[in-house]
Amino acid sequence: MDYTATQSGFRQQPNMRLRNSSTDAADGSQLFEDTSGAGPGSQAGYSRNHQAGPQAAGFPGQSLLSDPMSNLAMAYGSSLASQGKEMVDKNLDRFIPISKLKYYFAVDTVYVGKKLGLLVFPYMHQNWEVSYQQDTPVAPRFDVNAPDLYIPAMGFITYVLVAGLALGTQNRFSPELLGVQASSAFVWLIMEVLAVLLSLYLVTVNTDLTTIDLLAFSGYKYVGMIVGVVSGLLFGRLAYYLSLLWCCAAIFVFMIRTLRLKLLSEAAAEGRLVRGARNQLRMYLTMSIAAAQPIFMYWLTYHLIR
Repeated sequence: MDYTATQSGFRQQPNMRLRNSSTDAADGSQLFEDTSGAGPGSQAGYSRNHQAGPQAAGFPGQSLLSDPMSNLAMAYGSSLASQGKEMVDKNLDRFIPISKLKYYFAVDTVYVGKKLGLLVFPYMHQNWEVSYQQDTPVAPRFDVNAPDLYIPAMGFITYVLVAGLALGTQNRFSPELLGVQASSAFVWLIMEVLAVLLSLYLVTVNTDLTTIDLLAFSGYKYVGMIVGVVSGLLFGRLAYYLSLLWCCAAIFVFMIRTLRLKLLSEAAAEGRLVRGARNQLRMYLTMSIAAAQPIFMYWLTYHLIR
């Protein structure tokens, strides 16, 4: 009996193991989930949920952009910015007409040569009026009497270079000193233009002169300054004084004959007498502007020649 029980026990042991393994599988205690039986419907559901997730969640600024009040505020801010830009451009163009700078650089080689000759030898020139075409002045390359900014700009740069050369020949050159020369010349030019603008305002002169015109006329003196300094470097101090004296007289005549047509144009158009009090003020202002050019020419160059 014992042997039979023991034998039957050995026979029942594999059956018990099979039952336990099936029970464990039913309880879900295995390591990996069997997904082989999942159909395409579950994958489609996953993709639909994955795609609908961000749309359902929404971005933080989506509700803000869809708000009518926020759109109205953005439109109002854009209109304020455009109005501010137009106001700045209008006020800036009132003092410095940047849109017209292209006109002042419309020069060619023939104009530059004639203008330089006119600045050094203005005595034989007869017609000083600027030519007009359909109520607008022609470009400088077509009229030697038209003001330009090319010669003043190149004259300023050349003056700085010549000043550095003069300081170098005297063993006094340094980058700091060259910067002082350039900055002082620029500051004096700006102060001169501001003084002329203030004088025109106080005298109440109605003229077509713009700030750039005054900047161009005031910058023409650099041509005479360069001639004086180069003559002094080549031939000595006496040559500097003689050439500078000639150039000072030339720029004085040039400014008188050029500005009198600008400052006295209103009186000439209205047929007023030159002996009037206001016209005399205009004549004095014209002579003062012309007389200031030789003073600046000597002040900015005398220390460069020793």
